[in-house]
Amino acid sequence: MDEITEEQKQAARFAKAMSHPIRMYIMELLSNQTCCYSGDLSEVLPIAKSTLSQHLKELKDSGLIQGEIEQPRIKYCLNRENWEMAQKLFKKMLRI
Repeated sequence: MDEITEEQKQAARFAKAMSHPIRMYIMELLSNQTCCYSGDLSEVLPIAKSTLSQHLKELKDSGLIQGEIEQPRIKYCLNRENWEMAQKLFKKMLRI
């Protein structure tokens, strides 16, 4: 077996972060608008705020989104550079 590449490791980190339907929804929402606030998301999604926070944390830790504190709320946006990298890695892996 060939050595596992850094690209494969990064693609796996992105895939793991997106491995839940709520996170996929958040990514789709953010890819269609500039930013959103966690409070707005909690009004749309039928989950507890603490659960939403965990999903946002997973996406943020992977580098797919970034958060900016605007007291008393947090504004979330796509990390465009990493989102584009994720798309390129998945396209390469899927040979699209």
